[in-house]
Amino acid sequence: MISRVWHGWTTPKNADAYEGLLKSEIFQGIQSRQIAGYRGIHLFRRSLEDEVEFITIMWFDSIEAVREFAGEDHEVAVVPPTARALLSRFDARSQHYDVEVDMKA
Repeated sequence: MISRVWHGWTTPKNADAYEGLLKSEIFQGIQSRQIAGYRGIHLFRRSLEDEVEFITIMWFDSIEAVREFAGEDHEVAVVPPTARALLSRFDARSQHYDVEVDMKA
């Protein structure tokens, strides 16, 4: 299992709109692609002093499945123009980790 981790930041004013865009359009669009080996996504949100941080963690069976999602240069962030318009900054590249333990309560 591979996890793909990415960070983006918005202004507090844009945070709700960005979260709404993720839930209603972007995540649904990813799901509709029916990528073999895509296992889902988690969204984290944290309010900071003057900005709001978002973290997405996507789950894939293999690095090949990640490439199917992101392209040959699989570390490049996949950020549609509608999302870029709401973000103040974001990671240009995602990080990928081998999941060594997946223990659920």
